[in-house]
Amino acid sequence: MMRTTVGIVGGGPAGLLLARLLRRSGIDCVVLESRDRAYVEQRQRAGILEQGAADILRECGAGERMDREGLVHDGIELRFARRSHRIDFPSLTGGRRVMVYAQTEVVKDLIRLHLEDGTPLLFEATATAITGIDADRPVIHFVHEGREKTLTCEYVVGCDGFHGITREAIRGAITTYEHVYPYSWLGILADVPPSCDELIYAHSERGFALHSMRGRTVSRLYLQVPNGSGVDEWPDDRIWDELDARFAIDGDWKLERGPITSKAVLPMRSFVTEPMRHRRVFLAGDAAHIVPPTGAKGLNLALGDVAVLARAFIYLHTTGSSELLDAYSDTRLRRVWRAEHFSYFMTTTLHLGPEQTPFQTRLQLAQLERIVTSRAAAAELAENYTGLPLY
Repeated sequence: MMRTTVGIVGGGPAGLLLARLLRRSGIDCVVLESRDRAYVEQRQRAGILEQGAADILRECGAGERMDREGLVHDGIELRFARRSHRIDFPSLTGGRRVMVYAQTEVVKDLIRLHLEDGTPLLFEATATAITGIDADRPVIHFVHEGREKTLTCEYVVGCDGFHGITREAIRGAITTYEHVYPYSWLGILADVPPSCDELIYAHSERGFALHSMRGRTVSRLYLQVPNGSGVDEWPDDRIWDELDARFAIDGDWKLERGPITSKAVLPMRSFVTEPMRHRRVFLAGDAAHIVPPTGAKGLNLALGDVAVLARAFIYLHTTGSSELLDAYSDTRLRRVWRAEHFSYFMTTTLHLGPEQTPFQTRLQLAQLERIVTSRAAAAELAENYTGLPLY
């Protein structure tokens, strides 16, 4: 039997950052991660950090390698009607920008700091149930090293993703809202330097495409594909040909090709749980909400959740007041729904629906034209993309 103040289910970026922030303020916590360390450090996820998310990592001592190896981006490129347009973030937001730094690297940095500091971080610790939810000491039941164990907590925070047990444990006390999109993304990693200096979001008559990167030598690219598509339907040459067609512009630009090292089809959904707390159980990250990746908000929302939650726990610890903890769900849901709307807007403006009419396509092009010709419209996109205030 183990005891702690805050039991954290899930050792992804949200759970690790929360533990880091709590331990630096003298609050005991334990992180339970069902996978082994190698898996956690290798799973591919997001790669764009908002200004605020990057600042949080710096403040907790996890920003040194990010600042050394990450790529600062001052804008994005929108392509449509065979033309290219740049959205300049600093000039539209008062200096805010984003950082290209893969989630896998964020996780590696946080794990290293936890192991150096001695924070309890248990890998291959599979949480199986949470009991005592309506009592003062909820208990996390888990299996570790072949033995059934328990962790008694004052508070439980579920950072265990969409399929985790924490949201399931409070199912009767929450409401969920969901939207499933009628298309998916085929994502690839390729060992080739990026063909662009900043991310390219492309609307074309063949569907959406995105050119991103995972550093100076690895490209990350995505294609809109029909739901139900399999990677076997997309040999390498077909992928590169389709990317070429969707990124095409009138002018001098070339898509560099290289060996594809990874392929995956990613379904797209929007999902929100309300409230994000029931008594002493809190939800953060994908356990509470999911956004389509078009707006680069998933990782940033998760880090924002735990930054606000850590602030509330620290306030309780130093003052004895639960005011900020009680406000956590309302505080975050305002920010979550704003990000959900932005992600929905980016997705539905840039993708072609399977039954989309020419009239709807013209509306999309009119909206894109508005963004690139109106400073107000461009600023709205830039402010949301670089990140709105946490509080």
